[in-house]
Amino acid sequence: MSYFSTERKPEQWEDLPNGSTLQQAVAEKLAHWWPRVFGYHLLKLGPLSAALSSMESPVAHHFSLTASDNASIVGDFCHLPLQNGVIDAVVMSLLLEFEPDPYRILRETDRVLIAGGYLFIVGFNPLSPIFLGKLWPKYQDCLPWNGRFFMPSRVRDWLGLLGYQVVSDERLVYHPLIGEFNEGRFMQQTLASWLPSAGSLYLIVARKLESPLTPIRDKRKVLQPNWTAAPTAGRSEHLSEHVK
Repeated sequence: MSYFSTERKPEQWEDLPNGSTLQQAVAEKLAHWWPRVFGYHLLKLGPLSAALSSMESPVAHHFSLTASDNASIVGDFCHLPLQNGVIDAVVMSLLLEFEPDPYRILRETDRVLIAGGYLFIVGFNPLSPIFLGKLWPKYQDCLPWNGRFFMPSRVRDWLGLLGYQVVSDERLVYHPLIGEFNEGRFMQQTLASWLPSAGSLYLIVARKLESPLTPIRDKRKVLQPNWTAAPTAGRSEHLSEHVK
């Protein structure tokens, strides 16, 4: 049984407090990345990702997948109805926070991504003003505070285990999302200037490596068989076995 409430999930940006502002902020950040993404297929996972425009990317085919009917494909995030290694880029916006098995979703996403493909993950940063809603009982059962907020470092660790290289980790929206967004503008600017890592949202951009990173041995340090350490009789028997 899950230890957090999944009864309510954001189906559109307006379901979140200051949702239209969040959508605009995410769209502006992603706009800088779209021209760098090439290929044939760009997948948007979840309803919030589906609402983001990606037409500035030269990728030929843009489509969405959600559990509802308002998508190009209706499917399960943990069992994507796609072949292995056919997707050039995947976008998931505020999705992992509201699913019971986020790491499984990442593994399934990894299965369908090509080597060198891009993965864009937008999530809520617990080390930010938005965590105030987690501490305030009035908001704990409301969106988005009813979901789980994962540390960006934990998400990067997951990606590292899957063999990804994180190429960017940015923060945006320095606001607790409680109250009007225009309130406390000076505090938002101060946080952005003095604590740039304290943005309420994070955007992690990662690329799937051709092969997992493994340490390379120094050939000069490879131990050679110590023939002198073995008795003469034993060595003769060992050699004779290979001659037979």
